[in-house]
Amino acid sequence: MLFPTTEFALFFAAVLLLWWALPARWPRARKLLLLGANLAFYAWWSWRFALMLVASALLNHALALAVARRADPAARRRLVRLGVVANLALLAFFKYAAFLVVDALHPLLLELCRAAGPGALQAFLDFQQDRTFPFVQSIVLPIGISFYTFQAVAYLVDVGRGACRPARSALDFANFLAFFPKLCAGPIARPAELLPQMEDLPGRDARIDTGRALWLVVFGLLKKTVLANFLAERLVDPFFSHAGSLGAADALLGAWGYAVQLYLDFSAYTDMAVGLALLLGFTLPVNFDAPYHSRTLQEFWRRWHISLSSWLRDYLYIPLGGSRRGAARTYLNLFLTMLLGGLWHGAGWMFLLWGALHGAYLAAERLVLRRLPDAASAPVRFLQRVWIFHVVAFFWLFFRAGTGGLGLAGAGEVLSAFARTGAPSTLFTGTAALVLAAGFLCQLADAFRPRALWDRFNRLPVLVQGLAAAVLLTLVLGLGPTGVPAFIYFQF
Repeated sequence: MLFPTTEFALFFAAVLLLWWALPARWPRARKLLLLGANLAFYAWWSWRFALMLVASALLNHALALAVARRADPAARRRLVRLGVVANLALLAFFKYAAFLVVDALHPLLLELCRAAGPGALQAFLDFQQDRTFPFVQSIVLPIGISFYTFQAVAYLVDVGRGACRPARSALDFANFLAFFPKLCAGPIARPAELLPQMEDLPGRDARIDTGRALWLVVFGLLKKTVLANFLAERLVDPFFSHAGSLGAADALLGAWGYAVQLYLDFSAYTDMAVGLALLLGFTLPVNFDAPYHSRTLQEFWRRWHISLSSWLRDYLYIPLGGSRRGAARTYLNLFLTMLLGGLWHGAGWMFLLWGALHGAYLAAERLVLRRLPDAASAPVRFLQRVWIFHVVAFFWLFFRAGTGGLGLAGAGEVLSAFARTGAPSTLFTGTAALVLAAGFLCQLADAFRPRALWDRFNRLPVLVQGLAAAVLLTLVLGLGPTGVPAFIYFQF
């Protein structure tokens, strides 16, 4: 069930009315209503995986209770490791089994059987056709599994560290794990951020920041349905589909277009997730903060997909040793963190390469910046921002090769377009340039920058707020295409 659809609009309207109709003195009924809404939202796609989500919630909560009861630190660590391994093993099966079998194991076995002779080779090919391919095709990646798995891991680790206590009930934890606004693509909420809100639900006296909520929903719809989809249709998809015959000007437009499209698409989802949660009385963390205005790649990762970046820092980079074990180990930890971050994004060599490029650059950047002064003039800061945007946009080409299934050969074809400097542009139009610039400037509304606008909207009468939101939604949906493609990060 996608956010920019009639089905979701009707679903959310029904949930919102029932949610605020139930009195605060019935907390259990409200929690059951929320759990029902969470599971209905997920079951719209697959009821089987909705049951798997329930099982994950029950098992992780039971493990957290067992961890909290152990007084022996070693026993606590063993239980936490067991839970982390179990969560990651489930994620690995759905996300990486096909990749490991088809792209890693089979090429090796194929060469071994070829060396063994025609009989062994034919037996392997028959096995591949009869057994392996049906097995791989039967694996369906559950939507959002990467996001709720990381939330479950954070819960177990934080309970083990004593950073948070177990949820008061399995019902509270299930609602924390399966909260439908952020279920499919984040942001990744930490236990300390969202779990207390699930335990002590907002009542009718709660002050709802409707100005911010409606801005995030409407602006998110604009970014997704109008700007991101226009760039995909007019710049990005045409470039990646015909990169072999296009020149450097179109390659640059395609790279810029994909960088801005990805930002618009992903930030739109998390904007709407935060806004919808606010309308229900819940607060989710900010996930984007003008990432393409960064002066370093490290700063970019503080501003892009903030909930994932901070998760990787706290649950991977720091446990690996962080920057506490000398410069060489710091560089290695940065590289390994980004390499695994690339693998989290998808099962494929392109994702690993994308993560490796970020890790190598971050390590080199840290080495260089240690030897440079911090102060920089305004022109230098501007050039730094331009440089980092192009570095990130270049790296995104490998990410797009992974999501589009282009592989290394396809990525090479994309890169070869940059060498054809004399070819005229076939993709450039005034409208495309305008949308590209507008999409880039949308970053100026990230985080809490439009606070003054929200506050003015909050001072309007409720009826006026509702009418204004309805008009804006109608205009945005009217500008968008018929039928909206899935969000890019639904694949992760």
